[in-house]
Amino acid sequence: MTPAARVAAAIEIVGEIDTKRRPASDILREWGQSHRFAGSKDRTAIAGLVWDTLRVKSSAAWLMGAEGARAQVLGALARARGLDVSAVALLFTGEGHAPAPLTDHERERLILSDVSDAPAHVQGDFPEWLAAQLAEAWGERAAEEGRALSQRAPVDLRANLLKSSREEALRELDHLGATATPHSPWGVRIAVGPDGRQPSLSAEPAYARGFVEVQDEGSQIAALLTGADAHQQVLDLCAGGGGKTLALAAMMENKGQIYATDRDGRRLAPIWDRMERAGVRNVQVRAPKGPQDILKDLEGACDLVVVDAPCTGAGTWRRNPDAKWRVRPGAVDQRVTEQDAALRTAARYLKSGGRIAYVTCSVLKIENEARVEAFLSQHADFLPVDMAHAARKAGVPQLAEHVSTLGPGLRLSPAIAGTDGFYVALLAKI
Repeated sequence: MTPAARVAAAIEIVGEIDTKRRPASDILREWGQSHRFAGSKDRTAIAGLVWDTLRVKSSAAWLMGAEGARAQVLGALARARGLDVSAVALLFTGEGHAPAPLTDHERERLILSDVSDAPAHVQGDFPEWLAAQLAEAWGERAAEEGRALSQRAPVDLRANLLKSSREEALRELDHLGATATPHSPWGVRIAVGPDGRQPSLSAEPAYARGFVEVQDEGSQIAALLTGADAHQQVLDLCAGGGGKTLALAAMMENKGQIYATDRDGRRLAPIWDRMERAGVRNVQVRAPKGPQDILKDLEGACDLVVVDAPCTGAGTWRRNPDAKWRVRPGAVDQRVTEQDAALRTAARYLKSGGRIAYVTCSVLKIENEARVEAFLSQHADFLPVDMAHAARKAGVPQLAEHVSTLGPGLRLSPAIAGTDGFYVALLAKI
């Protein structure tokens, strides 16, 4: 396929995503299956442009002064790819499979190439209905933080200290340009290429042998701040695929005991293979069994309960740019209900002197500080832990500057920490 034909395909796919309101990955896969003539390089290039368009969907449409897939892709070529009007015109010739030529209006808008007068939700490329909540979280920096969440994310890995070290992982992945992450002592970072293509980690011996696991540095920091150690009984209440579970196991040097569970047993499916590859031996997986209380024996017995709470995922927009356009106001209310329930449940399993680690990959106050404050108002036997002290104790004193100013906890984001958006709070039972 020619570059122009790839652009035409991207316009078609973006239109499908707008119409069907389904995950972009599903639409891209279906397009590839129905267009077998497109080779792997074509599909990669098309997907890259689609994802870039979704990252800047709002500002792209504002720039072009129009809605629709064509306007969005045109604006993305300027906003995300940095192409000037002449370069864009070469892709819009109307010849062969190329999109129709640029109109005079489109040329004028591309020459303008400025959204500095646009509202914050346009400059920051986030849904307008979230503008008030993001302003509550970031104030005048909302547009800046939104832009950071619209950038491509690097590939972050965690060196698995049960099998390797960060130094060894860096040597093994040096050919991919691997570097150490700035905060996590376990983190390894690989930059994404100009086309957005990520390395095929499944083909890397370091990954296959369990030397590294895919995990954003923010998630690594969340695990680090829990303070889990080899003598503890730990319950990972929302374990999902096991990313934090495996990090905790390495922190605990395969000692103590971790119980990994999730209310949706299907989410636990990947954990078995990941545990085997990582060499984890101190995790007991407890999948739901209908009405049976699978955690009854743990009531009042745990030193640490980790609540990686279900949330809107607003902190992961770098990796899931289509998610921000699919989320709806009702989803926030639903997540808040689930978060409150998860915190109440966690309290049942904690012994005196133990801690709850409340973690989200959200940047919304309503899912973070507000939930912790609501819990504390109803549980007089819990106190918030000083997160600056927790950061120093965890060996990452520089993170003390990210202690939240909105309430208990610590906040991370791409703009201020170079991570996904994460929130961590520790609640001690007295």
